[in-house]
Amino acid sequence: MDVLSDVITVMRTGTPRSARFEREGSWEQRYPPVPGSLGFHVVVSGKCRLGDMTLHAGDIVVVFDEGHTMSGEGPCVTLCGAYEVDPSRLHPLLRSLPGLLRAPSSPAATLLNAELAQPNLGSDALVPALLDVLLVHALRSWCTTTGTGWAAALRDHPVATALQAMHDMPAAPWTVARLASTAGLSRATFARRFTDHTGQPPLAYLTWWRMTLAARVLRSTDAPLNSVAAAVGYTSEFAFATAFKRSFGIAPGRYRRSSP
Repeated sequence: MDVLSDVITVMRTGTPRSARFEREGSWEQRYPPVPGSLGFHVVVSGKCRLGDMTLHAGDIVVVFDEGHTMSGEGPCVTLCGAYEVDPSRLHPLLRSLPGLLRAPSSPAATLLNAELAQPNLGSDALVPALLDVLLVHALRSWCTTTGTGWAAALRDHPVATALQAMHDMPAAPWTVARLASTAGLSRATFARRFTDHTGQPPLAYLTWWRMTLAARVLRSTDAPLNSVAAAVGYTSEFAFATAFKRSFGIAPGRYRRSSP
C-alpha cells in the first residue's frame, strides 16, 4: 500500500459521517473546533463564504481541527463530511495540513450529492466509499502540488522511495545506511534531506510507524504479543514491550485490555 493510503487507513476511528444542506436567503452556520476531526465541505450549487474564502459550485475544502463559519446569501446546496481520528496517533502528514485546504472539483462530489439527496439500495456502503474518494482526491492534490513538509517529502523521489520501503516492509532490519542505499543517496545526504522534509530522523519515524501499526493490531486482533512484535521488526518481545511503553506510556498488554 502506498504511503498516503496507509495514512488514511490507520488514521480513522469510527464511521465517517455526511449530510446535505439546501439553504435559502441569508444563512450562517458555525462549526466549533473539534480536536481529532477531519472534515470537508463541497459546494454543489450557488456560492458561499468559508472564512476568507468565497466558494463556488464544485469547490471542495478540507477542514482540519479548526473551528470555522460558513455563510451565504441566496440559494446554495452544500455537502459536508467528517472523520473521527485518533489525535494521539495522528500521522505527521495530517498534522502538517493547513487548517483550511481548498481542493479542485471531483466527479465523486456529484455521486455523493446524488446518494445523499435520494438514498437508495447500497447507499450506506457507497457514501463512506465516496467520502474516502473525496478525501484522497484532496490530499493527493495537496501532496502533489503545493504542500510543504510531509507533502514535499512525498514529491521528493529519494525520500519518497525510502518512505515507501519502510511502509512496505516495516519489519525489515532498516538502518539509515540501508535506507539511504534504497533512496540512492549517501547516508549523510539522505538523513539530512529526510529530516528537513519530515521534521524527524528516518529511524525515529520508522519507530513511530512501527508502534502505530502495533497499536492498531493490538486494538483489532487477539494476535499474541510475540507475533505483533515480529510483525513490526522486533525479534524480542521484551524489546518490543519496552519500545511500545516508551511510545504510549503503557505496556502493550494493558493497552490491548484498555482499548474499546
